[in-house]
Amino acid sequence: MKVCSCNHGGLLVMIIALFVPLGYASSSFMSEPIVPKPRHSRLFKSALQQGNLNEQKSDLWTPLVNQGWKPCIDSASTSSSLPDSSGYIQVFLDGGLNQQRMGICDAVAVAKILNATLVIPYLEVNPVWKDTSSFEDIFDVGHFMNVLKDDISIIRELPDEYTWSTREYYASAIRSTRVKNAPLHASANWYLEHVSPVLESYGIAAISPFSHRLAFNNMPADIQRLRCKVNFEALTFVPHVRNLGDMLVNRLRFPAVESDDAAGTEHLKQVVDTASTKHVGKFVALHLRFDKDMAAHSACDFGGGKAEKKALARYRKTIWQGRVLNSRFTDEELRNQGRCPLTPEEIGLLLTALGFDNSTRLYLASHKVYGGEDRIAALKKLFPQIEDKKSLASAVERSQIKGKASLSAAVDYYVSMHSDIFVSASPGNMHNAMVGHRTYLNLKTIRPNMVLLGQLFMNKSMNWSDFQAEVVEGQRNRLGEIKIRKEKQSIYTYPVPDCVCKQD
Repeated sequence: MKVCSCNHGGLLVMIIALFVPLGYASSSFMSEPIVPKPRHSRLFKSALQQGNLNEQKSDLWTPLVNQGWKPCIDSASTSSSLPDSSGYIQVFLDGGLNQQRMGICDAVAVAKILNATLVIPYLEVNPVWKDTSSFEDIFDVGHFMNVLKDDISIIRELPDEYTWSTREYYASAIRSTRVKNAPLHASANWYLEHVSPVLESYGIAAISPFSHRLAFNNMPADIQRLRCKVNFEALTFVPHVRNLGDMLVNRLRFPAVESDDAAGTEHLKQVVDTASTKHVGKFVALHLRFDKDMAAHSACDFGGGKAEKKALARYRKTIWQGRVLNSRFTDEELRNQGRCPLTPEEIGLLLTALGFDNSTRLYLASHKVYGGEDRIAALKKLFPQIEDKKSLASAVERSQIKGKASLSAAVDYYVSMHSDIFVSASPGNMHNAMVGHRTYLNLKTIRPNMVLLGQLFMNKSMNWSDFQAEVVEGQRNRLGEIKIRKEKQSIYTYPVPDCVCKQD
């Protein structure tokens, strides 16, 4: 089971935490046998023939042209020293890796607003993944502190006189040093009015909950640029994550015959035929985001029949007490609105329609797929050269991330950032983070037109040529082209124009 990345924040985590100790994570409602059936057999048969033609469009792999922007995150301040610190700021971050990543960026920004010293953020233990990885287990702390040394003061641990200020201390009672009423998307002035007095009185303030507690609008330009500096420059993964990521990227780009690992995983075989080597060295990173949590929260029909519908309904009732807005709508209404995540079968049809053939190398950057091998079978038939961490690296090579969901996600993030093309089956924190980061670096990213695809997949009489034409037209200008951030949109997904400048 995986926590939904749909911005429920600490409330969802606390609700799930109530059930996990009781054994729900391994109970029958989590392990019911679901055998999903293909939902688009007519299109699938045509796509299978199309993929075998080996006429992949060469322009799919062409990098984006220079769009006239460049990273622009240097501070406008010319001061060589930091102002006197107003006190210490602590934040406690829940959620998955990418939600925590955004929280770290906001924590740095809040410390800057308050002229405070930031304590390295505390990452909550996720009650579902049970990953105890700390900030220092995931991110290179030395690099983080060095990159930001001219922007804010950062410390690894509190001084002795404040060591009482711990996660456990704030969990046991109401504390005057804890700020727990920060509204969603609070303004800079809110922090100055409500947190500064706490710092003045006690020398320390612990802000919890903190996810999504800083607004994207009406922020000073230097604060906006600082947030991007943290996200795109200061947050670097620890060396062993980068090393494993580099190993995976190298094996994706240069497949070769290798001996089986200790677990019996078969590595990639040497590509020998001319058709398969047309695009050797290139690969697509695919984030399916098709776990049970996502499927249940979307309330869509994914082809698993009555058993799946009942299982997902029970899940919603147990985890969210049935309070899922989408469950009030029919599957048809949700698909018309583009609110149904793409299944592995559907993402395979999308990629084939865009022109990718069966020689395309896919890296699966995803958590466990709900429905297992049956769910992903259609995608594997269309794209047999699909790989993931387990197929590319031995158990020994993966040992440092074993059982660590955040570190595993970090590896997927790293490989996805080094892919020629990234595509996500539905919006979410991973999708949002990747879209923003790749926009910042002008890298190609396919953003599925969810409304169009939802409507196309409901048309069971559509032939392949019409489907392909609609897809190609509907995906025009959705390959990573610059999108200017609109009001209230996330700066981490749309860093233009706040964090980039027009080139001269």
